[in-house]
Amino acid sequence: MRPELQGKYTELKQLLADAGGVLVAFSGGVDSTLVLRAAVEAVGERALGVTATSVIHPRFEIEEAKCLAGEIGARHRVVEVDPLSLSGVAHNPPDRCYHCKHAVFSGLLEIAREEGLSIVADGTNVDDHGDFRPGLQALRELGIRSPLRGAGLGKAEIREISEELGLPTWNKPAYACLATRIPYGEELTPARLRRIDAAEDVLRRMGFAQIRVRDHGEIARIEIAADDFGLALEPQNRARIVRELQDLGYSFVALDLEGYRTGSMNVGLSPDETQTEAGESSL
Repeated sequence: MRPELQGKYTELKQLLADAGGVLVAFSGGVDSTLVLRAAVEAVGERALGVTATSVIHPRFEIEEAKCLAGEIGARHRVVEVDPLSLSGVAHNPPDRCYHCKHAVFSGLLEIAREEGLSIVADGTNVDDHGDFRPGLQALRELGIRSPLRGAGLGKAEIREISEELGLPTWNKPAYACLATRIPYGEELTPARLRRIDAAEDVLRRMGFAQIRVRDHGEIARIEIAADDFGLALEPQNRARIVRELQDLGYSFVALDLEGYRTGSMNVGLSPDETQTEAGESSL
């Protein structure tokens, strides 16, 4: 590992060791996986990874998180949450992420108290502060620690360290909760969220890595990497995508020619309403 990165990784572990015991909000993405690995090295059994699961979380990520925690040798719990019980989430306002994170991380703080763990840590890094992100406001209010940021680590460095450590997440695409696929102001319902999850699973099983299926009622607007357009438009694949998404209830299946990008649902919002997809730290 490059000396500069080694120094930052050592600092990350020291930040966690100083806490004595840490609950890591663990989604199984690249950021939280590195935090959990460092926590296990720093405090051993005093580290606990907790993964929240609900209808807004892609199903495949829960199983991946379980496997990753086992590979890392971390204690791990999966907890069921119900963000749709909150009107500030279910009604899908632009600050939805604030209400969701506040509720979920309040629950994690309670688990940490029950376990006698000093802090709750998330996967926020230094690259996560260039945009308006209501969810980060909730974390600040609750006193959630962000050790990657504390160690001065950005996304590219996190991926490089993860690769050096042999973590399988080093090149994992970023994901965000399924609520980010539905236009603001439109009610989030379990049926709609499950349909999105199933639609993205169709594409994932076909080999597409970076995926969003934006749900516009009858229309599924697919965002994939521009380099994957050719794969999607191969006659057999195109027919399969249309058939399987229509079987899920979509009348029209569209490929967005701008390709995958975060925050495409922000079109039409004022600058102070705009939020970037929270990615894998959204839990």
